[in-house]
Amino acid sequence: MTATEDVLVVVEEPAVTVTETVTPQPTTTAATPSSGGSSSPVLATLAGLPVKGRAPKTGYTRSAFGQAWSDDASEEFGHNGCDTRNDVLRRDLTALAVKPGTNGCVALSGTLVDPYTGKRIPFIRGRGTSSAVQIDHVVSLSNAWQTGAQKLTYEQRQDFANDPMNLLAVGGPTNQQKGDGDAATWLPPRKSYRCEYAARQVAVKHKHALYVTSPEAQGSLTRFPGHLSWGDDRLGEESGRCLQPSRWSSVVGRWR
Repeated sequence: MTATEDVLVVVEEPAVTVTETVTPQPTTTAATPSSGGSSSPVLATLAGLPVKGRAPKTGYTRSAFGQAWSDDASEEFGHNGCDTRNDVLRRDLTALAVKPGTNGCVALSGTLVDPYTGKRIPFIRGRGTSSAVQIDHVVSLSNAWQTGAQKLTYEQRQDFANDPMNLLAVGGPTNQQKGDGDAATWLPPRKSYRCEYAARQVAVKHKHALYVTSPEAQGSLTRFPGHLSWGDDRLGEESGRCLQPSRWSSVVGRWR
């Protein structure tokens, strides 16, 4: 039924005619994953995400999500006296050296093992060198704007833009290649990270009350072993470990 209808129900004993009003409820959640992975917190979360059409990009600007890398955020690392970019660099780099006199804030150098490619990338702060390592919004700001963030408050969008769950240090060229792609349109070159990449997008969208489009929902499912595309050669051999409850259950608690 697509509108409210009157349904006639006849009860024979006693002879009474009853008229009921039935109001249909729209379906707005993702298709339920197959039962084989129902124990996975990632798949359960994906199944609960609203599915809607992508909203127009009209009105999107970077400033709608606050000052870039603002410390004024109600997320991990927020209000610690250091900008979010340096917070993520310190988290993700190894062999880290920090700039003296910055209270341990500013990353001067280090080595990144890029999760998207698996390559080891040296980071050296400076004009012409810093861009070798960039900070990626796993769910891009543009994608977020078109899947629910338009209706968030300014403060909520600023929190989203500075949430470490949604931020990864990655190689600059790969980050530029990704652009604002989502799980349906872009995958990390490193096959063994594709499942975790899709799972992180699911986590972020759940946490910040965003929705997914139908291609995103189905695209995410195809990244998960045992669901729709198990055996797909886009999945790496290590992907099967991505959905293990022991790996994600402690994180899921933070999503909710």
